[in-house]
Amino acid sequence: MAFSSRLLSKSKQIQFCGSQITFQQIHAIPARCFAKQADRPALKGDEMLKGIFIEVKNKFETAMGILRKEKITIDPEDPAAVAQYAKVMKTVREKADLFSESQRIQFTIQSRTQDIPDARSYLLTLKEIRIKRGLTDELGAEAMMFDALEKVEKELKKPLMRNDKKGMAVLMAEFDKINKKLGIRKEDLPKYEEQLELKIAKAQLQELKKDTLEAMETQKKREEFKDEEMVNPKSLDIRNFI
Repeated sequence: MAFSSRLLSKSKQIQFCGSQITFQQIHAIPARCFAKQADRPALKGDEMLKGIFIEVKNKFETAMGILRKEKITIDPEDPAAVAQYAKVMKTVREKADLFSESQRIQFTIQSRTQDIPDARSYLLTLKEIRIKRGLTDELGAEAMMFDALEKVEKELKKPLMRNDKKGMAVLMAEFDKINKKLGIRKEDLPKYEEQLELKIAKAQLQELKKDTLEAMETQKKREEFKDEEMVNPKSLDIRNFI
């Protein structure tokens, strides 16, 4: 019997990989549930927990239903496989009402910065969020934004507060100059978001490939598998493992 077929029936680790894809997408659900809580009737104790559990369960089942139908190829080096994976994950998010990575970042920024009074603390918080998210500032825009703030505050001769409409307008004008210099246009934001989602899709496929290889290595150490050849992860059909 082929190694891949035997793994299908005997490897819990490989089967877990399929579910892991879904968990990667729904790990932010609780935050979204609470974010929407203001629009719902007041709930207490067990009722609130039950509501959250049911919503998460429904989202999970919706996501798993899609993953059982859509083909995913575990090949992070193939642009077509990465694009297909990103497309499937987008379908999962849309059907299960989940955040995209860009939306998660936006939600984090809104929740972390809503009570920050001054522009410098705001930019420092953005920097902290970027670093924690593992995002790189390849263009050096961040340093340029701080330089622009330094220029504006020097002209004001005081810290720039976010409720200072005139001062913030001047800062925004400086930011527009930076965007123009870097070739960043508001109308291109959807393209930048798509590029971000493709990077994330590739990283998730790399992690899935790593987990799959580790699972097969573990199985191969067992006596019944010692003479079997390991298969290439990209030849596996994840739908068979969910």
